[in-house]
Amino acid sequence: MMMTVVMELFYLILLCLLPAVCAVEEILMDSTTATAELGWTIHPSQGWEEVSGYDENMNTIRTYQVCNVFDSSQNNWVRTKYIHRRGAQRIHVQMKFSVRDCGSIPNVPGSCKETFNLFYYESDSDTVTKLSPVWMENPWVKVDTIAADESFSQVDLGGRIMKINSEVRSFGPVSRNGFYLAFQDYGACMSLIAVRVFYRKCPQVVQNGALFPETLSGAESTSLVAARGVCVPNAEEVDVPIKLYCNGDGEWMVPIGRCVCRAGYEAVDNGTVCRACISGFFKAAQGQHQCLQCPVNSRTINEGSTNCVCRSKFYRSDSDPPQMPCTTVPSAPQNVISIVNETSLRLEWSPPQESGGREDVVYNVICKSCGSSGCTRCGDNVQFAPRQLGVTDTRVHITDLLAHTQYTFEIQAVNGVSDQSPYSPHYTSVNITTNQAVPSAVSIMHQVSRTPNSITLSWSQPHQPNGVILDYELQYYEKNQAEWNSSLTRSQTNTAVIQNLKPGTIYVFQVRARTVAGFGRFSGKMHFQTMTEEEYNSSLQEKLPLIIGSAAAGGVLIIAITLVITLCYSRRRSNRPESEYTDKLQHYTSGHKVAPGMKIYIDPFTYEDPNEAVREFTKEIDISCVKIEQVIGAGEFGEVCSGNLRLPGKREILVAIKTLKSGYTDRQRRDFLSEASIMGQFDHPNIIRLEGVVTKSSPAMIITEFMENGSLDSFLRQNDGQFTVIQLVGMLRGIAAGVKYLSDMNYVHRDLAARNILVNSNLVCKVSDFGLSRFLEDDTSDPTYTSALGGKIPIRWTAPEAIQYRKFTSASDCWSYGIVMWEVMSYGERPYWDMNNQDVINVIDQDYRLPPPMDCPAVLHQLMLDCWQKDRGSRPKFSQIVSTFDKMIRNPTSLKAMTPRSSSVHLPLLDRNTPDFSSFSAVDDWLEAIKMGQYKEYFATEGFTSFDLVSQMTIDDIHRVGVTLAGHQKKILNSIQCMRAQMNQITSVEFRRFAGFTEELNTEESRRT
Repeated sequence: MMMTVVMELFYLILLCLLPAVCAVEEILMDSTTATAELGWTIHPSQGWEEVSGYDENMNTIRTYQVCNVFDSSQNNWVRTKYIHRRGAQRIHVQMKFSVRDCGSIPNVPGSCKETFNLFYYESDSDTVTKLSPVWMENPWVKVDTIAADESFSQVDLGGRIMKINSEVRSFGPVSRNGFYLAFQDYGACMSLIAVRVFYRKCPQVVQNGALFPETLSGAESTSLVAARGVCVPNAEEVDVPIKLYCNGDGEWMVPIGRCVCRAGYEAVDNGTVCRACISGFFKAAQGQHQCLQCPVNSRTINEGSTNCVCRSKFYRSDSDPPQMPCTTVPSAPQNVISIVNETSLRLEWSPPQESGGREDVVYNVICKSCGSSGCTRCGDNVQFAPRQLGVTDTRVHITDLLAHTQYTFEIQAVNGVSDQSPYSPHYTSVNITTNQAVPSAVSIMHQVSRTPNSITLSWSQPHQPNGVILDYELQYYEKNQAEWNSSLTRSQTNTAVIQNLKPGTIYVFQVRARTVAGFGRFSGKMHFQTMTEEEYNSSLQEKLPLIIGSAAAGGVLIIAITLVITLCYSRRRSNRPESEYTDKLQHYTSGHKVAPGMKIYIDPFTYEDPNEAVREFTKEIDISCVKIEQVIGAGEFGEVCSGNLRLPGKREILVAIKTLKSGYTDRQRRDFLSEASIMGQFDHPNIIRLEGVVTKSSPAMIITEFMENGSLDSFLRQNDGQFTVIQLVGMLRGIAAGVKYLSDMNYVHRDLAARNILVNSNLVCKVSDFGLSRFLEDDTSDPTYTSALGGKIPIRWTAPEAIQYRKFTSASDCWSYGIVMWEVMSYGERPYWDMNNQDVINVIDQDYRLPPPMDCPAVLHQLMLDCWQKDRGSRPKFSQIVSTFDKMIRNPTSLKAMTPRSSSVHLPLLDRNTPDFSSFSAVDDWLEAIKMGQYKEYFATEGFTSFDLVSQMTIDDIHRVGVTLAGHQKKILNSIQCMRAQMNQITSVEFRRFAGFTEELNTEESRRT
C-alpha cells in the first residue's frame, strides 16, 4: 500500500514535465452564433445598448456597447440569459471587446475608465427578474476586473483600424443547475463584441494499453481528477491499477500502471490493439514483446497460441522453455565392451549416434540374472559404481554378482524427454557369465561362551558365498602380541571352540570362509577375553550346591557334573538378558544377509570390557568444549540439559547433554555409556546424531544434536490440527527411513513410539532413545512399560509375538511403527485410549485394530492395518513403507479419500476380489478361478499340489515354476497373500477354540487333583 502511494506521488510530480493530451471544449453559450437580438437584460436602461457590429473577420454580430464617460458615477449592468452548466464544475468565459482610450477623448472627466467587471450568479432554474437579483456585488460573485491590453483612439477609428482584446477568465466550483453572467461598466467607453462560455474535459483516449473514458475537469484550476482505465480487449493489467489524471485545463496527464497484451496476443497500432498471434507464431506470456515463430519440430493449432505443440515423436521437458526446439529420445549406446573379473564386471560404451537434439544424455544400466526359467531383475545386493541410474560417464563398475551365473545387462540412453515418450528407452544389451570367485568376508562374530582356557565363537555366513562353503579358517592371537604370531584353526561349521588359551587374556579373532575357489577375505578384528580362574571358581561355587543337591536326590551325580560344566560354559550368556542374546545369535547363525556397503550393528554387550565399545564407536570430547545452559528434563540416569559444544576449529553448535548422576554403580555407568556405543554406530539424517561422550571427567556425559521441538507426541498435542496431511506424511516418511536404516543394520529398536521420536525446527523427525533411558510413569496401575517375561514392555506399542514370546524383530518394529502412524494422524492421542494393558492384549488377540483417526486418508489407515497383521511375515518391510510414502508424496491425490471411523475387525490390505481358497477342492480349481489355469502343469511338476505348499510360495518359487510375465507373477502372488490371510483368520479362530478347550481340561484336572 505504501509503495502504491509513493508511486502515485512520484507520477504527480511529473505531471508538469511530461506531454499532455489536448483538452476538449464544450460550448455552453456563444454570442456570435446568435441570428437575432441577444435580448440580454440591461440596467439601467440608459446604460448598455445592443447594436449590430462586425467581428475581426467583418462578420455581422450582435454586440453591446456603452460610452457614458461624461456622466460621473456610472454603474451600468448587462446580464446574459440563463446558462445550463451540464455537469461542468469549472466554467471558462472568453470575452472579446474594445475600449476607447480615455486620453483620446477631449474634455473627458477624471471618472473615465478603461476596465469593466465580470460577475456570475448561480441558480437551479431561470427565475431572475429585472430587479432580482439586485444589481450589486453580493449576491453576484465577482470573477475579475477586466482590463484591455490595447485601447483605440479617434485617429484609429478614422483609419478604420479596430483593436479587439480577447480575455479568458474561469470560475468554480459551480454546483447549481445553471448560472447567469453579468458585465458591469462604471465609466468606460467600450464595446462587448463577443462572449463565449464553455467548460473543458479530457477526451476518451487509449493510452498504455488501456481505454480511459471522457472525463470532466475538476472544479479548481489545480484539480486533478483520477480516471480508472479498462484494458483493451485481450490485454491484462500489470503493476498498480491503471489510472490517468485529468487536470483543470482538461488535459490528460501521465498514466499510472499499464496494460499489456496477454499470452498469445501482441500489441499493434501503437499499443491500442492486441492482435492474436497468427498461425505458426506464439507468445508464451503476457508482455510488450511480439509473437515468436514456432521453434523447430513444433507447430501451432490455432491463432492466439501461447505455445507450440511438438510434432509426432518430438517432446519438450517440463524444464524446457517454450522457445526451445522440440527434441526426441536418443538412440542406443554403441560399442559396448565388457570385462569380467570373477564376480565383478566393468562395462564401457560409446555415446549414442543421435542424442535427440539434447545435451543432457545419461545412462541407466539394467541388470538381469538369467537361468533355465528365464531372466529376472537383479536384487539389491548387486552394487554399481558410480551408480546404476543416471550415469553421466560412459562406464560403470559392477560388483557383488553371483559366481558362475549368466547375466544380461541393458545399457539405456535417456535424456530430458525420455519420460515423455510412450516407448521404452533405446538400449544395447550384453550377455556375460561370471567366473569362479572366492566368498565375501564374514560380517560379524559373536562369543557363545568362555572358560579360563577356551572361548566358543559363532559367526554369520558370508552374504555372498559364491559357492558351497567347504570350511572356515579362524586366526587368533593375544592382543598384546604381533599379528604374525597368530594361530590358525579350521571349522566345518560357523562355530568353533578355541582351546588352550590363557586365563583372563584378551584375544583378537578373525575368520574367513573357503570354497573351491579359495579363501575369502578375513573378517574385521574382534576382541574376546577368557575368564579368570577366580571368575570360573566363583561361578562353579554358585551353581554346584544347588545342582548336586537336586541331582543326588535322583541318584544321577554324573549328570549333575555334566550340568555344572554346561552352566559354566554358558555363564557368559547368563550375564545378559537371555532374549537379547538368543535373538542376536539367531540372526548370526541363520545366514541373515546385510545390504552390501551397509555396516552391521554390533551389540556393545558382546565386549567383555564395555569401555572398549565406547572407545570404538564414540568420540571423546574434552569437558572444556561443553557448556551446559539449562536443565530441560530428567532421565533414568540423571539430568537432560541443553547447551553448547565448540570443538577446536569448528563453530559452536547447540546440543543436548545427558549427564550421569553422582553415586552411580559400575553397572549404571556401563548401561549409560552403552547407549552412546549404540548411537555411535548410526549415521542417518533420521537418526539422532551422537556428537560424542565425556568419560574422562565427571559427570559422564552423552552429547547429541539438539532437537528444538522436543518429542513428537507432545509436539503434536501442542499443535493439534496445525499441519496438512502432506506434512504429516513427510514426518512419517522420515521416521520410516530412519527405522529402515536400523533394520538394514540388523538393529531392532523395540520401543518405537511417538515419545521416542524427536523433532527439530525444520519438522525433521529423528528416531531416538535406544532402550536405555526409560522414563517410567508414576501410574503403577497402568504404566507405559509393563513387566512381561522378565522385562519392561510398552504394551500398547508392542507386537503380539513380542509380548507373548519376547520375539523382537524388524517385523515387531513394523507393528510399533503402525501405532506411531496412528499417533501422528491423531495428533498425539493415546493408543487404545483408557483401556488397561490387559484389555489391550485381549482385544488385539481378538483381531481388533485401532480405527482411523479423524480425517485420516484411507491409504494411510490401510498401511497401519498392514503393519498390524498378526502374521509377522506378512507385515511390510520398511523399504516398502518408505517406497509407499514416496508414491503418496509424488501423487498427493491418493491422500484425498478418507476412511470412515469404525471399531470393527480390520483385515490387511489384500485384493478383495480374490476368491476364498477354501471353496476349492484342488490347486487346479484355484488357478482356474484366478484365470491362471495355463500354469496348472507347471505347479504340478514342481510339486505345489496342496494349499499348504502354495501358501508358502515366494516370488522365487513363482519364477521357478515358470511364470515369467510380470503381470501374472503379481496376480498369483497377490492371491497367495490373500490365501495366507484367510488361513491366518481360520487358524486364529481354531486357536481360540483350542485355548478354551485346553483351559477346560486344566480346570477339570485341577478339580480332580
